Amino acid sequence: MRILMVSEDLPGAQIGGLGKHVVTLANRLLATGHEVEILGRNDRNDRNDRSDRSDRSDRNDGSAHSDHSDHSDRNDGSDHSDRSARSDGSDDSDGSDDSTQDSARQIGFHGRFRPAFDGAHPGWKEAQLGIFNPLKRPYFARKIGRAIARHASGFDVVHYHGHLPMVGLHVPAGINLVQTRHDQGSECLTQLRFRDGAVCDNLIPAGCAGCIRRDAGVVRQAVSAIAVSGYRSQAARAFARHKTVFVSDFLRRQFLRAVPDADLSRCRVIHNLVDYPRLRAAALAAAPPHAGELLLVGRIDVGKGFAEFLDAARASLPAHARISVVGDGPLRSALARRHAGGQVRFLGWQDYSATLALAARAHLCVVPSVCEEACSTTVLEALALGRPCLALARGGTPELAQYQSWPGQLGLADSMAGLVALAAHRLGVPPRSAPPAPRFGADAGVLLPRLLELYADTTPPGAAVDIDRHLHLEQRRDPG
Repeated sequence: MRILMVSEDLPGAQIGGLGKHVVTLANRLLATGHEVEILGRNDRNDRNDRSDRSDRSDRNDGSAHSDHSDHSDRNDGSDHSDRSARSDGSDDSDGSDDSTQDSARQIGFHGRFRPAFDGAHPGWKEAQLGIFNPLKRPYFARKIGRAIARHASGFDVVHYHGHLPMVGLHVPAGINLVQTRHDQGSECLTQLRFRDGAVCDNLIPAGCAGCIRRDAGVVRQAVSAIAVSGYRSQAARAFARHKTVFVSDFLRRQFLRAVPDADLSRCRVIHNLVDYPRLRAAALAAAPPHAGELLLVGRIDVGKGFAEFLDAARASLPAHARISVVGDGPLRSALARRHAGGQVRFLGWQDYSATLALAARAHLCVVPSVCEEACSTTVLEALALGRPCLALARGGTPELAQYQSWPGQLGLADSMAGLVALAAHRLGVPPRSAPPAPRFGADAGVLLPRLLELYADTTPPGAAVDIDRHLHLEQRRDPG
């Protein structure tokens, strides 16, 4: 099968969970005999890649935004370069073979990378205006959709992994398109549903204006409501038109809360996958777990819980405990100033192999996200490495208990205080050491058959009523 993967998160010097998922999936498909290429951005370089990671304004924290900034938000995939699309609407640029191979090597992809569209920021000025612009996200979705249409010829399936759920509206119905939804960006413009330090339960579009401007008045609320309502409507139409994967049942239920009349009969739930052979090899090569070593890995940002956990853990963990924080992000410097030293060390960004080695010898891995994670790859990796992992019982995380190697390997707490108490208890007993299992349920090799079956399904919309549709209808009556 010839497969074209598409993501606006690729390439990049430091790719996040979504980009890593795409590369892992693509490489495993290549290894099993399929022909796979990745379609991504043509305007990525070290400078604007760092800008993408570090200089975006975090609208989901409910904070005010300075009038002089014009940063893009996370769900448009844009950067801050001065490039713009060509006047003919085609921003396609294949580049030289050397540059495309450099991009493939940079992200660890073993196939061909195609640079095809830019994410140039054309000056939407949402932060200054204090509104979500109804035209902005459809503009970027159209750009990606047109790039897909230009490159889809010769491929049996196109699989889009990105932040714009309406991309499918701009892909011809004759193209076999699958998209995977990795976060709550199907109906939340900030992707996280996290506001003012807590999970956001608001479903009213006008109320979403507070995430772009805290004191949004009637006019700003009305404009943002148009943007949010249009965004959700377009996402629902795209889901009905093309096949969609949600990485957790939690995500599907969340979308149905916001759009209860959506037709999700062409949608499936398939959890994130991991490269288990690589993880198993890392576990086998690791030294015995180091007693008291507690590891936190991820982007140090709003909603990820690093600040909350470190604050709550201060003076609450046993004396032999050592906390290692791996990752980068906008909150790293402030947290390091407040907590570095003593029991806590900040290691910064580490490459994947180094991170796996640290996790494999940790006494305990903690994923302290206070936002509702859709399907945490960090949790899956800890479980695959045979390490105990602790997290809050929210979002899609409880679903991942099915991948435990033993009961209680994934410890869940209802509050941050409970999470710290659970960590202190687990650190009080010797670390568990056992050889990794021969099989892991979220391995790409285990989940690939489900994806390949979906790729091969050419049933037109509305032509079949199967068990997934019955499940969807039942959940629509009671979305949980």
